[in-house]
Amino acid sequence: MFAKKKDTAPAPAFTPLAMEPAPQAAQAPTPAPPPRPKPASMIAQGVAIKGDVMGDGEVHLDCVLQGDIRVGKLVLGPNARVEGALQAQVIEIHGRVTGTVCAKQVRLYGTAVVDGDITHEQLAMETGAQFQGRSLKFQRPVAAPVATPAPVPAAPAAHAPAMAVYPG
Repeated sequence: MFAKKKDTAPAPAFTPLAMEPAPQAAQAPTPAPPPRPKPASMIAQGVAIKGDVMGDGEVHLDCVLQGDIRVGKLVLGPNARVEGALQAQVIEIHGRVTGTVCAKQVRLYGTAVVDGDITHEQLAMETGAQFQGRSLKFQRPVAAPVATPAPVPAAPAAHAPAMAVYPG
């Protein structure tokens, strides 16, 4: 009566559907994280350098250097002794410099001794700092005046003699 019939039909074969990549929602590009500041290069006391130092980063020197320095920011420690020209955006001097100094911001600390001209936009000196030379302020470029055409002299209406001459 309630007998189960055997199913002789084969089970349907399972075929996976071909999957197309789902369209991704338009994502706003994430901004790159700001670049990490470069660590300062440091040269300690007891080192002597003969030659120029150049770069765009920050340099801390507490050594003896004969040569020119051109960097982004320069900090001369209390034991620093430099003979040469210094050029940077910011210069802080605790030691001794013999040569020209050129920077937007220059700060001479109480232990600083500078023998040479300083060209700057801002100059700060602590009590005790020694400076022998000229302090020259940067001259920002002045905007060129707008050239206006020179007025054209009006042509005289008729030639008139400068002095009337009467025959006489």
